[in-house]
Amino acid sequence: MKIVLISPKGPLYRHKGGIFKKSLRYQPLTLTTLAALIPNELNAVVELVDEGIEEIPEDLEADLIGMTVITGTAKRSYELAKRYRKRGIPVVLGGPHVTLLPDEAMQHADSVCIGYADDSWPQLLRDFDRGQLQPVYRQGPNLSLANSPFPRRELFDSKHFLTQAVFEATRSCAHDCEFCVAPSAWGRKQLQRPVDWIIEDIRRVGEKKILFIDLNLVSDTKYAKALFTALIPLGVSWFGLSTVIIGHDPELMELMAKSGCRGLLLGLETVSGANLKNIKKPFNASVDYKALIAELHRLGIAVQGCFVFGLDHDTPDVFEATAEFAIDAGIDLPRFSVLTPFPGTPLYKRLEAENRIISRDWEYYDGQHVVFQPQHMSVEQLSQGHEYAWKKVYRWSSMGKRLWNAKNFQPLAFTVNLGYRFYAHNLSRFYNCDWPIDSMAHKLAAPITQTNPEPTVAVESRNKAPCG
Repeated sequence: MKIVLISPKGPLYRHKGGIFKKSLRYQPLTLTTLAALIPNELNAVVELVDEGIEEIPEDLEADLIGMTVITGTAKRSYELAKRYRKRGIPVVLGGPHVTLLPDEAMQHADSVCIGYADDSWPQLLRDFDRGQLQPVYRQGPNLSLANSPFPRRELFDSKHFLTQAVFEATRSCAHDCEFCVAPSAWGRKQLQRPVDWIIEDIRRVGEKKILFIDLNLVSDTKYAKALFTALIPLGVSWFGLSTVIIGHDPELMELMAKSGCRGLLLGLETVSGANLKNIKKPFNASVDYKALIAELHRLGIAVQGCFVFGLDHDTPDVFEATAEFAIDAGIDLPRFSVLTPFPGTPLYKRLEAENRIISRDWEYYDGQHVVFQPQHMSVEQLSQGHEYAWKKVYRWSSMGKRLWNAKNFQPLAFTVNLGYRFYAHNLSRFYNCDWPIDSMAHKLAAPITQTNPEPTVAVESRNKAPCG
């Protein structure tokens, strides 16, 4: 049996014409994890294809094709599924978009995996081998990560990535932010791998600079402290994601630094307290952002601070104010996204009820295109303001001021800033699915009626937006 696992391309991560090059790419864990879960008794040959780094071979042959689908790649996934099914190759779809919109995905696949696929994917493959493939496989209620196999990273060519040293200690997050896919797709109960398993995986890879892709590595502080303590003897430098709540736990931050933490992505989201309350992230308001950033810098930890534009209390002055804050606070790597109402989230349901969704073409659901009517500005103002903020914080003068204010200069920070500067100044040129603002203008002037979206759309990947 030959199984081919595909991660379809999206508009921002394409092998040709995409905006991110190798310097900003790390090896994804989804396909390598799925490959490791294939039962040994099937004696399967497995091939991985990440369309963000390479073209799919025209002569691709397989007995079964599996694809992981996020909302921004749903359209492409369905196109590929149609192509292969027409050739008689069965197609299985999974991932967050499929989990949130299974009825849609089922129209384009022979079978779908709903939820995490750690248990259902092996069962699906055994059924397929017996000629008894079922149309739907669901995550069971008692999923555990305790006895997981190690990802088969060797199936990818390492030359395509900045690093293969990517790890996942936990899944999901205890919070219920309105915009986040995780609570709707997988619930708020965090799944945790045994600390010993993580340490062994790190040792197997053998790299000294590693990346954790957990949505919120400190969601369970007891677990986080156990993990950080176990990391200390390894002498690694690590980067990961966290919430600003760490600002209430100086001991935890000290331990993070001691364990080798050299960079954190923080979902700051907005400088407006009213917005934080509106998106169900009021705990951010309990922390002084500038004080937290300064303390992290004191500990030698760089900050990638993420903000989202288009929240209901945002007005046209939000772009200048947010960019200035990022510069003054000395954020090492500011990042901005457009609020995106991923289907199935509370945000999508609310905006849909308010008749504010203006596009259901999933290819635009990438955190960079405006797909809804903002409350206090036009679509054009949000789109242009978002691009302005990117360009402002990555001007030469702004980069110098930010890194000077950070008082934490590292050569890597400057290098990555150059990559983001290129991104910031080429947003419009690199969009492969140009958002038709002009053609939508007349539609925005008229009431938006609720209609069924055209079927332009529709295991384990994540819609991660805005920023954590």
